[in-house]
Amino acid sequence: MCIICFTKALGHVFKTYLTASYNFEARSWPVDFRWDEAGDKGSSPGHKAASQTTAREDFLGLASRERPRTAQCNYLRKMKQLPRQLVCYLVAHSFGRWLLYPGSLYLIQKALLPLLVKGQARLLEEFHGKRAKLMARDGNKIDTMFVDRRKSSGLEEEQQGKQLVICCEGNMGFYEVGCLFTPLEAGYSALGWNHPGYAGSTGLPFPQNDANAVDVVIQYATCRLGFQVQDIVLYGWSLGGYTATWAAKTYPELGALVLDATFDDLLPLALKVMPKSWNKLVVQTVRQHFDLNVAEQLCSYPGPVLLIRRTQDEVTTTHMSSTNQQADIRSNRSNKLLLQLLKHRYPEVLSREGEAVVCHWLQASSPSQEEALCRCFKVDDDWCVSKLRSYKSCLGGEDSFPWRVGKELTPRRRQQLALFLARKHMKNVEATHWSLLLPNEFQMPWKL
Repeated sequence: MCIICFTKALGHVFKTYLTASYNFEARSWPVDFRWDEAGDKGSSPGHKAASQTTAREDFLGLASRERPRTAQCNYLRKMKQLPRQLVCYLVAHSFGRWLLYPGSLYLIQKALLPLLVKGQARLLEEFHGKRAKLMARDGNKIDTMFVDRRKSSGLEEEQQGKQLVICCEGNMGFYEVGCLFTPLEAGYSALGWNHPGYAGSTGLPFPQNDANAVDVVIQYATCRLGFQVQDIVLYGWSLGGYTATWAAKTYPELGALVLDATFDDLLPLALKVMPKSWNKLVVQTVRQHFDLNVAEQLCSYPGPVLLIRRTQDEVTTTHMSSTNQQADIRSNRSNKLLLQLLKHRYPEVLSREGEAVVCHWLQASSPSQEEALCRCFKVDDDWCVSKLRSYKSCLGGEDSFPWRVGKELTPRRRQQLALFLARKHMKNVEATHWSLLLPNEFQMPWKL
């Protein structure tokens, strides 16, 4: 009896040891898919446009065709800037990266290892997930997990399962315990991946490396998993909004984009947490090494978009309320993201009157306040949909933005249309930044 118990205990310990060291094992696995296996799809114009100019080309100005005297002045100017650029480089590649991507730190990953192991086991055993290693164009190995729901039993579940949600985690997110579970439990097929340097993924987490990673993930989904590009939905949470919008900009034919608790630009949030005496250094470091221009990339995507704003988000807000010391919803950077998106797509509607009423709507702290404002302006959903569809039919059914709809409307009508569009592109969720979105709160964006 004792021998049997000892054997079982030894087997349990051995199994636990193997499971706990899954990161080490994953790094020795062969690569399942390479970025260049996609053929012509691997060299999209969007990816080339997103490539960063090397530091040597930027320093020497090799691409410039200026006169010798002007080139000499630029050379001297760049020589004077060299010390500050070196400082920015050192800051970005040390604690700057650690602050922006804390999940890449060894100690944090070591502390989270039990949770990662548990999440990994649940995805493999309960959801029958398929783990794969992908090689990005920069040589980084990206750890992924795919759960296929295309053969669900129910008709509604089967339709949802035909859509693949690619999840882009935040700076402390891992697919083992992150936002992957939200669309998964909502019935969609889901594909998660870890940032370079996170858990089973190799490399260092910098914006361009993240872009390379999500690029090969999309190629893997279309070329190996068999999904059509229009059936893929990008879901970006927090910092993952950067990679999600980069992918949407690069692959504009993607089906939809959902951004949860993200921001328009990293710089205001970086300035919030750093000492004011460091402002110049922070600005230059962010712009040179961590220029996460989410709003700019979002405006380059023509498909359906849903922004999820957390009403108690303490991370993406820049100010705290003076009354209760909670996050001030008026300073949530998702507000700027919505305004820039609507201004780009519907510039005539978001004129002075339209922008003012949307800003007023963004200050509402509860659904009842939002509805009260819409009733006050007598927003007629049927009229708004009819107006937009009529304009779209004149364009031949295309979604090429910007639209000039609303130019002939009265200021009151433009305000009604602006409120309608704001409600369709943004959803408020009463939650903090770090809580996972509930499955019933995850939905596909509105489509005209």
